[in-house]
Amino acid sequence: MGIVWSKKSTYLAVAVLGTVLLMVSLFFALQKPVTVEVDGKVVKARVLFTGTVKDVLEKKGIALEEKDKVEPDLNTVVTKNMKIVVTRAFKVFVTADGERKEVITTPVTVKKAVELAGVKLGEKDIVKTIPTQYTVPGQEIEVIRVTEKEVEVQEPIPFKVERTFDNTLEKGLTRTVSPGKKGLALNTVRITYHNGQEVKREVIKSKVLVPPQNKVIALGNITSVSRGSLRLDFREARYMKASAYTYTGNRTATGKVPEVGMVAVDPSVIPLGTRLYIEGYGYAVAADTGGAIKGNTLDIFMETREQCLKWGRRTVKVYILN
Repeated sequence: MGIVWSKKSTYLAVAVLGTVLLMVSLFFALQKPVTVEVDGKVVKARVLFTGTVKDVLEKKGIALEEKDKVEPDLNTVVTKNMKIVVTRAFKVFVTADGERKEVITTPVTVKKAVELAGVKLGEKDIVKTIPTQYTVPGQEIEVIRVTEKEVEVQEPIPFKVERTFDNTLEKGLTRTVSPGKKGLALNTVRITYHNGQEVKREVIKSKVLVPPQNKVIALGNITSVSRGSLRLDFREARYMKASAYTYTGNRTATGKVPEVGMVAVDPSVIPLGTRLYIEGYGYAVAADTGGAIKGNTLDIFMETREQCLKWGRRTVKVYILN
C-alpha cells in the first residue's frame, strides 16, 4: 500500500526542508575565513563571527609560550579574511661586565635586547655581535666597556739629520759635523681601555720643553787624491776591516794562483775584478772570496806568515778605482 501525501503534508515537508537549507546556508555564511602564520607555515581556518583570535588558535591546536607575540591581540574579535601572525620568542645571550645573561624575546633590535638583559650602555661602549637588524635565535651579544684616561708623559723628540758636502773629503766617506741631540716634549696622552685592557694611546696635546738639535753629516765630494807621486782617480772610498793571509795551496775564486796584490772580498760589496788602492798595502785587485769575508771586510795576500802576523787586523781606507 503506497504512502499518500496530502497537499498539506507536502507543503509542510517543503517548508521544513527549506528551513534546514536556510539554517545551513546561514551557518556557513556567518563563518569567516582567517589565516594564521606560525612556525614558518600558513594555516587556514574558519570561525563564527563571535570568535576571537584566541579561539582560532585553540581550534587549530596552536600552543603559545609566555613571551610569544600574537598580532592582533588574543582578545580581538576576528573579521573576514583576518591575518593572524604568531611570532615565537627565542633565547639570545648578552655578555657584559664579566656576566653572561639569557634573554627570551621575539625579534628586537640589538640595543633593545641589551636593555632587556638589564645592561645599561655607556656613551662610548661598543656592542659586538653579528650584523643583523633584529635579533636571531642563539645570538651572542657582547658589550665592551670603553673607558678613557688622560696622562701627561715626558717623551724624547728625535733629532733630524742634515747633510752637507765637504770638498776636502773623499766621495763615499762621511764626517759628523754635529752629533745631534734629542729634545724633550711634554705630551698629554689619551689612553683607551676595553673592559679594563689598554688598546690605544694617542697624543692629544704636546708641548716642547727642550727643542732637538739636528745631527749634521758632511758627505765627501772629491774623486781624486794624491798619494806621494801617485794620483788616484776613484769612484768612491770607504773604511774597511782588513786581515791578511798567505799561501794555502789553493787557487783563488777566480782560478788564479794567489800573489801579492790580490785580495779576498765579499762580492756583494766589491765585485770580483775590481781595482783597488789600499792605504798601507798599495794597488790590489779583488780576486778571491772567503767564508769569513762578509760586508766591509777584506783579506789581503802577503808573502809570508810573519808579514801576516805583523799586519794583524786593522781598519784601512780603501779606494775603489775607476
